This record gives sequence, C-alpha cells and structure tokens, in this order.
Amino acid sequence: MSAASSPSTTRTRATAIGFVAVLLWALLALLTVGSAPIPPFQLNAICFAIGGVIGLVWVAATGGASRLLAVPLRVYLFGTAGLFGYHFFYFSSLRNAPPAEAGLIAYLWPLLIVLFSGLLPGERLRRGHVLGGLVGFTGAALILGRAGLAFDHAALPGYGFAILCALTWSSYSVLSRRLGGTPTDSVAVFCTASAVLSLLAHLALEETV
Repeated sequence: MSAASSPSTTRTRATAIGFVAVLLWALLALLTVGSAPIPPFQLNAICFAIGGVIGLVWVAATGGASRLLAVPLRVYLFGTAGLFGYHFFYFSSLRNAPPAEAGLIAYLWPLLIVLFSGLLPGERLRRGHVLGGLVGFTGAALILGRAGLAFDHAALPGYGFAILCALTWSSYSVLSRRLGGTPTDSVAVFCTASAVLSLLAHLALEETV
C-alpha cells in the first residue's frame, strides 16, 4: 500500500478537511453580518451559485455525472429543501436580530440532533441526552448573560427565523439517515437548485443590492 493511500494519511487528510469545515462554520456569522445590506434571498442565490458551479465542475472533471443520474428525485428535493431552508432562515435571523443572540438560538441544532436522533427507529432517547442538551443550552445562555447581552423584543422576527434555522438543519441531518447512501456529488445539484430557488424568490420579493 502506498503512503498516499495509507490509513494514517487518509485519517490526517480527513482531520484537516474537518478542521477547515469547522473554521468555515465559525466564519459564517461574521461573513453574513459583513455582507449587509444584501437581502437574504440574494445572498442565498450568490453563495449557492458559486458552490453549485464549483461542484458541477468537480463532478464533470471526476466523471460523476452517471452517479447523479442514479440519485432518486426525492433525494434531490430533500437536499435542496434542507440547504435552501437552513441558509435562508440563518441569513434572515442575522439580518433581523443581534448576531450573538440569533447565533445562540440557531446553533441549537447540534443539541436538537442529539434529541431527535433518539426518536429514530431502533434508537432510544435517554435521560442523559436530555440532560446534556439542557446543560449545553444553559451554559451558552450564561455566557451571553455574563457578557451583558439581552434579548430584544423588537428582534422577535429574527429570533423566530433562528428557531426555524435550528429546526430545519437538525431535522435535515437526522432524516438524511433514512435516505441511505447518497453520493457526495449530489450536493452540487442541491446547491444549484437552491441558487435557482433563491434567485426566483429574490426577484419576486426583494430589491437587488
């Protein structure tokens, strides 16, 4: 076995990719706030168009078109709804509420994934899952409280979007387990379809910035 394909090399590469993913997640709120005043649907369209084009070029270069044809339509519909819905609600929450508080609510999705996973067939929601979720949320709330932050009633629409954001991504993550093996290439189609939906919604509901 060559060094390039050894388990240790593969593990190192996967860890590096995971680190980059965490970094991108961490920067999402900062970049979203910095992109103001671009409206949510327009921002969605721009971001997903870039991701979709890069993804489709990668699929074409690696010969993945045949794999895309084998993916059921329901998978494409589900994936598009998940990506489109999550990012629209996330961008909208940061446009309509203070970023710190909106981020606290939106990033409840890891806790919700733990709770929702226990409701899947063959799984069991244990007391520790619920307790861990409560501890995690309480800790985040205490951090914000000690920083002197408070929830603003005028920002309730933004908080509502943040709740929908957390529910959308946690539901998407948990339910995706029921879809079986889906090629990574299909994400390029999810992004492209999300870009088209976002563009149509932007043209119908928003002013271009």
